[in-house]
Amino acid sequence: MTVLPDGLPLADEFPDVTRDEWHRLVEGVLRKTGASDATGVHAEAALATEVEDGITVRPLYTSEDAPQDPGHGHSGHPGFAPYLRGARPAGSAVSGWDIRQRHIHPDAATTNRAVLADLEHGAGSVWLAVGEGGVPVDALPEALAGVYLDLAPVVLDAGADFEAAGHALLRLYADRQVPPHAALGNLGADPLGLAARTGRDADVPADLAAAADLAVACYRDHPGVRALTVDALPYHEAGGGVAQELGCSLAAGVAYLRALTGAGMTVEAACAELEFRYAATADQFTTIAKLRAARRLWARVAEACGAATGSPECAQRQHAVTSPVMMTRRDPWVNMLRTTVASLAAGVGGADAVTVLPFDSAIGLPDDFARRIARNTSTILLEESGLARVIDPAGGSWYVESLTDEICRAAWAWFQEIERAGGLAAALASGLVRDRLAATWERRSRALARRKEPITGVSEFPNLAEPPVERAAAPERPGGGLPRVRRDEAYEALRARSDARLADRGARPRVFLAALGPAAVHTARASFAVNLFQAGGIEAVQEPVTVDAESVAEAFAASGAAVACLCSSDKVYAEQAAAVAERLKAAGAARVLLAGRPGTLQEEYERAGVDGFVFAGCDAVEALSSALDIMGVR
Repeated sequence: MTVLPDGLPLADEFPDVTRDEWHRLVEGVLRKTGASDATGVHAEAALATEVEDGITVRPLYTSEDAPQDPGHGHSGHPGFAPYLRGARPAGSAVSGWDIRQRHIHPDAATTNRAVLADLEHGAGSVWLAVGEGGVPVDALPEALAGVYLDLAPVVLDAGADFEAAGHALLRLYADRQVPPHAALGNLGADPLGLAARTGRDADVPADLAAAADLAVACYRDHPGVRALTVDALPYHEAGGGVAQELGCSLAAGVAYLRALTGAGMTVEAACAELEFRYAATADQFTTIAKLRAARRLWARVAEACGAATGSPECAQRQHAVTSPVMMTRRDPWVNMLRTTVASLAAGVGGADAVTVLPFDSAIGLPDDFARRIARNTSTILLEESGLARVIDPAGGSWYVESLTDEICRAAWAWFQEIERAGGLAAALASGLVRDRLAATWERRSRALARRKEPITGVSEFPNLAEPPVERAAAPERPGGGLPRVRRDEAYEALRARSDARLADRGARPRVFLAALGPAAVHTARASFAVNLFQAGGIEAVQEPVTVDAESVAEAFAASGAAVACLCSSDKVYAEQAAAVAERLKAAGAARVLLAGRPGTLQEEYERAGVDGFVFAGCDAVEALSSALDIMGVR
């Protein structure tokens, strides 16, 4: 047995490897799999992925890829400008992040029970919808009965009622005899976020003035209460990319600084009145890099606005919310996995407060079980996984540092474009923001339709037999401005058509799978077809397991389907597909599909009656919608 001496580097006997040598190995893999004939740096580029906003993720990062000075001189330590590694010197290492639960039930008594249950079982603060889409403003005392307002911060989301709700909360502090210096929370004024949600552009000047008055009052009398929230969720929920979300938040923050300094506050005092809210998605590295980038960018904005370098008030306070866009209505249990990854990323990225949306939040009002799982997600990450023990654990990663820098540059460019357009209010009113976000969502929708961006349980591995999860309807949220999108919306529309057919006739629409050759040959494409058609709510019938030209007509007639799909290998297709397609057409098939790319035999297959081809990367939404049309499913 060999004993290694102390201090011996474990890699000493291994030769150094260059990037060119790695490129040659990649070239071989790409050629062997048929993915690409690229060589050298082009082989590496063939493995790269464009995520969003022109940001590209490469397959390998080394020290050569790290930004030379990602933090402008003080990137190595949290609590120092530009706060890349964290706004607070101790990060979340002492007490973890704030577990902030959202409450949207319109009944004050019901909300109060849920609030107290959350606070008694791990939540640290309350995020409360008030006014339209929440509890009435005058019911705020009832909703917060029994809440220790000097221990549990209350964050309001009052929309157009922010002024009345803010004053109501300040009165409640006084009524409960909470010392002004001990009150904790955020009044949630967000005039530009309100304009983005509702399209009420004309109200922005008056709302900014009202928000500034609240900020002055909070800074003077309630140092633990912030007045404004810079909510980036409207831009995320409208389909915006990560850089667009950050750029819009910077523009909103700058507008608020102008309003608050115009009311007589210093830049440092104005910064202290702001909290920024961002979406956390299941793309964990992008979420981590986004939160790091947001702190760095805001520090740059504060410096440019005249704040004293290193002023702690200018460190961005962040509230991360698991993305509503990623939540699905079908197979909602998978949302627990999505929100776990998202909350992990938010914590690693340095968020001060994290809200995990309940897994059923896309369906309606969450039940007690869903709320318990949501708050326990953060508890497990903090208490059992020890995720907060290390400050900025991703810092120093060549990938994360490079991605952070790329996001910074893309977000800053978009922010500058908004400023050149006259600021965020003008950019919203002119349609600049709407159009740019819509273009991003259109590109992403194409990726979703082609399943390049898969949705587990919806576009991939759906379960048609699972009974739907039902919840009471949630209050209607204010709208009229930027749209709210969801990743699952195209597939949800397809499944709704299937559900209507099931309710009307007692059976879902069906497709007949004409599997050719032995199981070892056709199983891969048959499984692909089953998965594809179920994503559109179409039940696949494969009885018998294998057919040929002689048996396919009888099997198709027995299936009760109007559409058929051939499944096998390319070799078997060349031998049997044309004959089988002709028999299916003769048997009355309204549409015949073939699973796989047709290659050089496309014209031959089409002459025999094949109407279309489904394969990995095809437009699944178009193919499924067309199939439902043929089946008469509206």
